[in-house]
Amino acid sequence: MRVGTGYDVHPLQENRSLILGGVDVPFHLGLQGHSDADVLLHAIMDALLGAAARGDLGSHFPSEDNRFRDISSLILLDKVKGLLQQDGYTVVNLDSTIVAQKPRLSPYLEEMRENIARVLGIEKDAVSVKATTTESLGFAGRGEGIAAYALVLIQRTGT
Repeated sequence: MRVGTGYDVHPLQENRSLILGGVDVPFHLGLQGHSDADVLLHAIMDALLGAAARGDLGSHFPSEDNRFRDISSLILLDKVKGLLQQDGYTVVNLDSTIVAQKPRLSPYLEEMRENIARVLGIEKDAVSVKATTTESLGFAGRGEGIAAYALVLIQRTGT
């Protein structure tokens, strides 16, 4: 068994959709980034890649590569799952936290869990997605960006 941690942050900007956990969250701002800038899935992917000692997200999907411009991070998550499968790993469970002052994310957390579980091919009860604020402190508290943390547990298939 192996553990991995992930962290990602993106600034908020106008004229962009806010995608978190593969869910289009209604909000007047979205996240700036090369792909869909889904900080939650990016943190989860970095945790998965780290647990498998496969580098980080940028080494597999560089921002200079236009094939990944505006791509759904659900597609990238599926590609990361494929890399883990090549190495004989499956996901046991994951825990994640989104850090955002606004918008209120609780109505969307279950759909995020469902998306992640579906793509990874695991049960929804093995996926935890939480949201918290920073009590108006720091960049997230000032509404400048959103961050996410993830912790994953993977194991070799058949062990």
